[in-house]
Amino acid sequence: MTSKTPITNLLVANRGEIARRVFRTCRELGIATTAVHSDPDAAAPHVREADAAVRLPGAAPADTYLRGELIVRAALAAGADAVHPGYGFLSESAEFARAVLDAGLVWVGPPPAAIAAMGSKTAAKRLMAEAGVPVLGALAEPTEADLPVLVKAAAGGGGRGMRVVRRLADLPAELAAARAEAAKAFGSDEVFCERYLPTGRHVEVQLLADAHGTVWAVGDRDCSLQRRHQKVVEEAPAPGLPADVRAELHRAAVNAARAIGYVGAGTAEFLLAEDGRCYFLEMNTRLQVEHPVTEAVTGLDLVALQLAVAEGEELPGPTPPPTTGHAIEARLYAEDPAKDWQPATGTLHLLELAHDHQEFTGAGPGTGAGPGTAAGSGLRLDSGVESGSEITPHYDAMLAKVIAWAPTRAAAARKLADALARARIHGPSTNRELLVRALRHPAFLAARLNTGFLTEHAAELTAPDTKGVGRAALAAALADAAARATALPSGWRNLPSQAQVKRYRAADGTESEVRYRHTRAGLLAEDHPDVELVEATAELVVLREGEVRRPYRVARYGGRAQQVYVDTLTGSTALTALPRFLDPTAQADPGALLAPMPGTVLRTSAAVGDAVTAGQPLLVLEAMKMEHRVTAPADGILVELLATPGRQVELGTLLAVVQTTEA
Repeated sequence: MTSKTPITNLLVANRGEIARRVFRTCRELGIATTAVHSDPDAAAPHVREADAAVRLPGAAPADTYLRGELIVRAALAAGADAVHPGYGFLSESAEFARAVLDAGLVWVGPPPAAIAAMGSKTAAKRLMAEAGVPVLGALAEPTEADLPVLVKAAAGGGGRGMRVVRRLADLPAELAAARAEAAKAFGSDEVFCERYLPTGRHVEVQLLADAHGTVWAVGDRDCSLQRRHQKVVEEAPAPGLPADVRAELHRAAVNAARAIGYVGAGTAEFLLAEDGRCYFLEMNTRLQVEHPVTEAVTGLDLVALQLAVAEGEELPGPTPPPTTGHAIEARLYAEDPAKDWQPATGTLHLLELAHDHQEFTGAGPGTGAGPGTAAGSGLRLDSGVESGSEITPHYDAMLAKVIAWAPTRAAAARKLADALARARIHGPSTNRELLVRALRHPAFLAARLNTGFLTEHAAELTAPDTKGVGRAALAAALADAAARATALPSGWRNLPSQAQVKRYRAADGTESEVRYRHTRAGLLAEDHPDVELVEATAELVVLREGEVRRPYRVARYGGRAQQVYVDTLTGSTALTALPRFLDPTAQADPGALLAPMPGTVLRTSAAVGDAVTAGQPLLVLEAMKMEHRVTAPADGILVELLATPGRQVELGTLLAVVQTTEA
């Protein structure tokens, strides 16, 4: 008989949106909450929303959220009686789970022995193979015949510590890089190699088990749209799976959980090859980032069930509720997909989802009343940030998750794409446009999915919208003119006057020049004779092109280097207002290598005097928990190397100088 231990005060050993997500359910259940925070997170929303908060001195994860002893001490100091690990950081650390239990606290997660059994991917593969579950075996000594291979961290996930190796000569360096990244992210540098299947589908099964012998397979998800081996779009149920394949996946997942005495929430991940065969990848012994899509199609609150199981309660029935409808989640990242997913930092001036939605809900639409039946539009926003938040290089680049539920997959994709397109997001670059295009792509709508989808369609998904930038620049210039004038009459006429010039640069580097003249009757835009001004204020410009009338909402931030954001009903354009005449001394030398982001120099791979070629990796920066290669800007000789391992650099810092061949 399992004893029952009521939870009265829960500490979440995490940050951002998952901490807020867990706190939401705690408030609904009447459980007090305790947050922990690093110094950069002192003013974060999850800290403000908790009933109590404990500081973890420092900024780096290794000094804060990965310090298990500090977190246990924080729980005891705040009077918490339970710890929820969230995802990432220490969520899959058996040692941390034991420390929590040894301190007399309730651990909201599986038993430490189960975490240990599945926490190492290599050990988990051996266990699954012994149980008869097909696996992609680890390669002890990869050969040419095994290429390409995937180097993976044995602990943790989220794409960290993973490398695709296509040449055997590159393997030693990639193994070393993967070990270093894994050690920083998970506290373990164990890595292994397996065959890389670039066109497989990533399909997973949500598990939930209690301490009384009941194990649920709570549906499945497809998470094939990935970048850098990290999920970007997830959906439930996994589309297009044959009934026998779906049943086999659920059976294998349940058997895996039973084999290790699993209790709590977890996920069994599989790779579905082109030939239809399924291979066990790993088991995540925690709640997944993408759990909201399962909540949306089942009406369950998975966090509430985690807490109930941790208190010793039984699951409410021998089988989970059936799934209804379809749900899709998109992860909004602060990054630029067109620049090799380069992370972005800075102030998030505005984050606003235009549609009616469930703001930071505790579960998906329909919680407690069946899927899809909640009031609202079937949209949900889970965010770790808000308007005014500062996006730093210390942590993951994910800003928020937007989830849509609808009766059909096509309707859910359309709803999610529309919500993202209409969202107002002012601040660092994001992957919003890529998400919208991916959700509307014919291959996605036809469920032709694989883990190489974003790479395969990269040209279409990241192509610049030149016409949209031009219209946005026109609207920005007219809003600026309206802001400077006491009144701006409607209508344009071809009357001569002195032309005014405004210049803007888009995020992709595209520059636009707008020339307009003030006249007695209003304004004349020389570059756009086919466009008529209907209305203009400092915040709203309405233009008519032929018979079509469109509004443009304009917002400005900053001083001389003014940032301008132009929002329409179908998207948003970020612009930088430029001076009319550029300062020629401000132009960077073509051989200067500037830091593309704030971060820490991890290592260098060239020395002063080396001959280098454009695109050759010269050093590695760590930012937002990922490693980023910085390459030579041109062919030539490396004459200066100012970057040294361990150095903290800001955006635009001079890292190296290449004396170009032309020089």
